[in-house]
Amino acid sequence: MIQEKRRTAPNGILGLLVLFIAQAVCIFGFTQVIGNPVMMITAGLANLLVFICWFGLFMVNPNEAKVLQLFGKYIGTVVEPGLRWANPFYQKTAVSLRVRNFESGRLKVNDNSGNPIEIAAVVVWQVVDTAEAIFRVDDYEDFVSIQSEAALRNLATRYPYDSKDDSTIALRSSPAEISGHLKTEVQDRLEKAGVEVIEARISHLAYAPEIANAMLRRQQASAIIDARQLIVEGAVGMVEQALAHLNERGIVELDEERKAAMVSNLLVVLCSDEAAQPIVNTGSLY
Repeated sequence: MIQEKRRTAPNGILGLLVLFIAQAVCIFGFTQVIGNPVMMITAGLANLLVFICWFGLFMVNPNEAKVLQLFGKYIGTVVEPGLRWANPFYQKTAVSLRVRNFESGRLKVNDNSGNPIEIAAVVVWQVVDTAEAIFRVDDYEDFVSIQSEAALRNLATRYPYDSKDDSTIALRSSPAEISGHLKTEVQDRLEKAGVEVIEARISHLAYAPEIANAMLRRQQASAIIDARQLIVEGAVGMVEQALAHLNERGIVELDEERKAAMVSNLLVVLCSDEAAQPIVNTGSLY
């Protein structure tokens, strides 16, 4: 397994000055030996050698690395920014070390419950090992995109879209936990390519169009049921409190039949969607 080896390269500005002086001297020397075949050949070879050395100059931009190879052999990686010089026969491959974003397309998958959903994610990543990025995978940028989408598909099939209780992790109701699991899974897949995942989060989540209306009605019905349960629980508590206060203060004595009627009337008033219409009883209580 090839891992990154940091290599220092001489200052290119100094190399530029040396090459300029050497080239001028060689050209001047060639003009001085015209007419002498042996000296002309020697001066010509010297000029050719200096000319080849000019190809050793290369630029390293900030947050960029140059991977050096000599006839297929990995030599090292230069990360110091600026003008540098190295063996002119080295192959110099640029690798960006900047933080980059990848946003997947909207993938249509089935969640843990078998419901078709649409899901997309954003992955923030950067190269941390240039040797692995260049030599262990064919194209590390394409590798990031394909493996990120594969991890997202796998994650979506392991969790339901929504949960009925807080203890179950779901795609919609547990964004922090889902983002953590997604980051871990993407990192496991991209580690072999010398890539570090900084952040991974879901950017789009929705039911597939063919079941979206049905799921919306289901959510509305569930919300109505939950609201009704809360209203009934509150109404029962209020009725119980009213009966207890009447009994403690001795305001009125009610038999079981009158209590049942009072409870029924109070529950109708408290649980009704519309305001109750009061009816004034002008007769006696019984």
